Amino acid sequence: MSDRMTTPWGEVELTRFPEDPRDRLRAWDASDAYLLRHLAEEKVPLTGTVVVLGDRWGALVTALAEHRPAQITDSFLGQEATRANLARAGVEPGAVRLLTTQDPPPERVDVLLVRVPKSLALLEDQLLRLAPAVHADTVVVGTGMVKEIHTSTLQLFERILGPTRTSLARQKARLIFCTPDPALERPANPWPYSYALPDDVGAVSGRTVVNHAGVFCADRLDIGTRFFLRHLPGPGAGRVVDLGCGNGVVGTAVALADPTAEVLFVDESFQAVASAEATYKANGVPGHAEFRVGDGLAGVAPGSVDLVLNNPPFHSHQATTDATAWRMFTGALRSLRPGGELWVIGNRHLGYHVKLRRLFGNSRLVASDPKFVVLRAVKRG
Repeated sequence: MSDRMTTPWGEVELTRFPEDPRDRLRAWDASDAYLLRHLAEEKVPLTGTVVVLGDRWGALVTALAEHRPAQITDSFLGQEATRANLARAGVEPGAVRLLTTQDPPPERVDVLLVRVPKSLALLEDQLLRLAPAVHADTVVVGTGMVKEIHTSTLQLFERILGPTRTSLARQKARLIFCTPDPALERPANPWPYSYALPDDVGAVSGRTVVNHAGVFCADRLDIGTRFFLRHLPGPGAGRVVDLGCGNGVVGTAVALADPTAEVLFVDESFQAVASAEATYKANGVPGHAEFRVGDGLAGVAPGSVDLVLNNPPFHSHQATTDATAWRMFTGALRSLRPGGELWVIGNRHLGYHVKLRRLFGNSRLVASDPKFVVLRAVKRG
């Protein structure tokens, strides 16, 4: 859905990525608008190096493009939305520097604007990475919806950068103001975080898993993945995709069980794909693997895959939606060869079996417990 955001510098037309006319979710919210209004009303000098962290769909950097900001994001989809929104606004290529959370941050930051992420760990990691570039005169302003900003959020800014306070709430949004203290003794960055897997999860039992900040369940094995690892298909699949790979533990399990498998790890999170590659390498897995940040199976040749393993997310930031799962399932159907299989784990209440039957014409229950189901769909010739 295309939408217009009114800013102090005029209107900008914004979309999420991939564009879907049925999608009623906006590409900006009240916290983006609040931050931009504050910058204009308080005449905040947007000079030097302006860095925007966590800009979800490019609303902030599109509005501020004339100040040649750098955007730092963990989301491939968000970065692609930003490219499209900048082009639509007529911004010259290169005016906005697009960086990922895995890229080296700018060496000096004069203005730091932070759209508070859902993950407190990701905020911690990124603030620690940016802190050496922040100086006493750096303007630091954060923004988020009231439900996204907690005491722990403010404590992170305070602990890593300096004294922090918040604004009054407007339209259920709030601003964070931080005064950098160069003398502050910052903690060491705990990310990436590694731990040993339990002994009851098949081929990866006792193995090492590596998690960069922001990856789902970064400090422990979540119960859904644990259940999936106990019910994976046997060896002999050929070309396998760990779709929405997270820390890569599922694809690594396949590769350990079957050294002949070719595993493609795919996720839209730069942090996740870095974690998957680190997990794979930490375990000295034989065989061939590929690691790709992207929009699901887009770019994978039709009919080129034997097995897709998928634990689809059902949230997009704060919104609950099945759009991502649907795109993953349709991508799997296109990418699988005839006879190829999609294996999905999900919460029982999500009703994925209905979607799979509608797409594939079949869906079989492989395993279940009171909370989760593992489903198998076969692409017919």
